[in-house]
Amino acid sequence: MNKPLMYSGYHAVEALLRHRPEAVLELFVQDARAERGDARLQGLIDQARTIGIAVQEARREVLARHAGPQHQGVVARARPRRPGDEKALEEVVIREGAALRLLVLDGVTDPHNLGACLRSADATGIHGVVVPRKNACGLTPVACRSAVGAAESVPYFEVGSLVKVLGRLTELGVLVAGTALTEDSTGLFQWHPDGAVAMVMGAEGAGMRPGVMECCQALVEIPMHGEVQSLNVSVATGVVLYHLSRSRPG
Repeated sequence: MNKPLMYSGYHAVEALLRHRPEAVLELFVQDARAERGDARLQGLIDQARTIGIAVQEARREVLARHAGPQHQGVVARARPRRPGDEKALEEVVIREGAALRLLVLDGVTDPHNLGACLRSADATGIHGVVVPRKNACGLTPVACRSAVGAAESVPYFEVGSLVKVLGRLTELGVLVAGTALTEDSTGLFQWHPDGAVAMVMGAEGAGMRPGVMECCQALVEIPMHGEVQSLNVSVATGVVLYHLSRSRPG
């Protein structure tokens, strides 16, 4: 069993209590906020106590020592979420059929970026986020806080080899596409896929690895009208996913 971690922030803790209450071992709240009757905090306290979770008060500096300075006065000690694997991913692909929309992140290592990508994935109805088990940041408490709840709501899969998984998705009839600035790239807003799609976004700075890019059946680029030639991966992901959501069958 994975070692419990300290998750902080209202949205992240609310999502834990809603989606995985059995994983929450303790709830810590800032004593000053509890004493002045913070309504939102009291709602979390009541919810936790209703399902039998112990609640303890602590000073702000104590919470910061365990969960970082941006804890918002609430910290949960909980078991980490167990990601889905290749088998679970394939079950989703088969179930969703032509409507499938997947986000594949090739080696995103910044937890803030992962959290923001998960947030966009939740907002656009993505059926799953796929990441490699190695050379990626994973669902850390920082990523979960940045995701403001989406780290619990979005199906999340960690796989051993993106190349093998993308190959298998192609065999299952999924269009594997990626963002890259090449001579063969199509402008994002001129690209309108009409079936199942797995959208690959490259890592911060380096972009997609060559082997992963070779798996892509389509390459698209986000039009840039100023001097800047690239966007942060989380911003680019939001742009691409909202465009992709418009082409969802039905």
